[in-house]
Formats: sequence, C-alpha cells, structure tokens
Amino acid sequence: MGKFKRVCVFCGSSSGYRKIYSEAALELGRELVERNIDLIYGGGSIGLMGLVSRTVSDGGCNVLGVTPTSLLHLESFSQESGDASVEVLIVSDMHERKAEMARRAEAFIALPGGYGTFEELLEMITWSQLGFHAKPVGLLNVDGYYDCLLHFFDKGVEEGFIEPTARNIVISAKTPRELLEKMEDYVPLGQEQSAPRDNCNHQEQHNL
Repeated sequence: MGKFKRVCVFCGSSSGYRKIYSEAALELGRELVERNIDLIYGGGSIGLMGLVSRTVSDGGCNVLGVTPTSLLHLESFSQESGDASVEVLIVSDMHERKAEMARRAEAFIALPGGYGTFEELLEMITWSQLGFHAKPVGLLNVDGYYDCLLHFFDKGVEEGFIEPTARNIVISAKTPRELLEKMEDYVPLGQEQSAPRDNCNHQEQHNL
C-alpha cells in the first residue's frame, strides 16, 4: 500500500524509438497497482499513455482519462466498454483538462514525452513554486532522458532565475519504485507562498 490514492501521470501518446521507454511505462503501471494507487492521465490509448493505463486497469485499480473535446479526433481514446475501472472525463479544453487532473491527483509523475508532457510538467512545478499546491512532482528519468532538463534547472539556479529551495520541487529517479519512495518522503520547503495552497482549479480559471 502506498501513501497516495491517486497519481497523475504525464506521458506521450508515442512510445518513442526505444523499447526501454515502453518497459518503464509498464513498470510504472505495475508499481502503481502494487501500491493500490489509482491513475489519472490524459486519456489516450496509444503510446506510453496506453501502456500505463492498461497496466493499471488490468491490475484492478481505477483509471480516469481526462481529454478535451478538441483532441478526440487526434488521440486514440480509451473508453473500454464494460470495464468499470476505466472512467473517461471529456472536458471543454486543455485548461480544464489540466485543472481537473491537478485537482483530483495527490501527486504527479512525468514519463518521457514531448512538448505536451513538458508543458504539463512545468505547469505543475510552477504552481508548486507559487504555492497553489504542495503535491510532489516527480520525473521518471528513464536512461537519462531528462538529464538535460535537470541540468537546465540547475543552470537556472546558478544564474539566479530559480531559487535553490524551488529547485527541490523536482524529484527525479531512474526507477518507478525509487521515484515513488522519494515522492512519499517529500516535504515542501521554502516555496513561495503568494497564493493559497491546493488552489489549482482557481489558477486555471484565472489563466483563461
């Protein structure tokens, strides 16, 4: 049993060119099941998205896919009839998608992905820095995929654009088990308190 009941996973609708990424997605899904953690994700049924969601669903945990209407024709969409463990929430746009995912999840994990994954990840990091939530944000750094991004964050600290305490928002590990263990031990320290915590939904409405 894990500390979290619901974890949001950001990942690609592609599987990448190397098998190691698919293996990591499957391993993360199995780790969530082992800890009895439900999944919240972007709703796609292909790529790493599909691998994680099917693994969690097949393992008996609940899955919630959140997809905006504008992407229904672009992403293969997981709505497995008769499977009570899979729920689909269709929202109006990307802002509402992120707000729902952020509001419902107790923690966030980013698998390897592209622009969309980066954008979702960075928004959750920013919201943590601003005090909109105190939920852990984790990077599953599969075979060094996120090394350059982590080095860039360090560069931001070095050049005075990121506070050293805010750098601690980002938790990274090479395996799902190690990452979840670190996230369970996470205590937010020294983050800016410019807004009430757990106010993700309000922030997205403000962005609109």
